[in-house]
Amino acid sequence: MNLFLLRHGVAVERDKLCYPDDSLRPLTADGRRKLRRIAAGMRLLELRFDIWLSSPYVRARQTAEIVAKAFHARNKLEFEIDLTPAGSARRLLRRLVDKRAMAENILLVGHEPYLGELAGFLLAGRAGFPLMLKKGGLCLLSMESPAWGRCATLEWLLTPWQLMVLGR
Repeated sequence: MNLFLLRHGVAVERDKLCYPDDSLRPLTADGRRKLRRIAAGMRLLELRFDIWLSSPYVRARQTAEIVAKAFHARNKLEFEIDLTPAGSARRLLRRLVDKRAMAENILLVGHEPYLGELAGFLLAGRAGFPLMLKKGGLCLLSMESPAWGRCATLEWLLTPWQLMVLGR
């Protein structure tokens, strides 16, 4: 199984007056523009995803929708509460185990530090070794089966800049 982790793009700054609910913060215009180039770079890598899961937070949802549109896969997109910053990685992994028979390539779109901590835990088997994903960054973990603990290998980690250069 290949697990792709994509951090959401650049969102508007936190502002308790404009966005008292952090889950409602959208991507900026520049963030959307950059994500279209990132998605183009992802397509040039000839990536494919059998399952598309995204945090339902607005900025992650918009990120996933931009990428799904570039891949002509908007109908495959699902929203997963356990990809929010307060989500349960254990529950998420149980769902991935259930889905692995249907999928070789799974895309997860979410937030930091959640995604980095999840990747670190799958790589090292314990907390304290997070992988840092920049906004719009993408990494690929490979594993036989998702499990709680050390089960993955880091295949690559791409910055948003690297993906945008590909997507020019």
